Amino acid sequence: QVQLVESGGGLVQAGGSLRLSCAASGRTFSINAMAWFRQAPGKEREFVAAMRWSGGSTYFGDSVKGRFTISRDNAKNAVYLQMNSLKPEDTAVYYCAAKRSIGGLTTSMNYDYWGRGTQVTVSS
Repeated sequence: QVQLVESGGGLVQAGGSLRLSCAASGRTFSINAMAWFRQAPGKEREFVAAMRWSGGSTYFGDSVKGRFTISRDNAKNAVYLQMNSLKPEDTAVYYCAAKRSIGGLTTSMNYDYWGRGTQVTVSS
């Protein structure tokens, strides 16, 4: 099992920045990739960003390209989401996820482990 704990959410004005953190523990050697998803009220869970643990390739959802970056700290088994130029439509609960398999980074059902989420609210 892998446990994921997110932190760093909060309230920020439009145009501002936030950095989310996700700390992984447990059988972290089994992780192939980690990602961030988000879910706004009344909407489906949306892919935000992902990073392969081997090689560090990154992937982003179209709505956040150029504004968000994903990074990792191997020593801490942590992944980070730096969110810049935030917009009110970025308001959502952000979830950290980890998967064991290789393919399908952008599909939530492919992920094996999930954190409880952290709220991000962007005011206009």
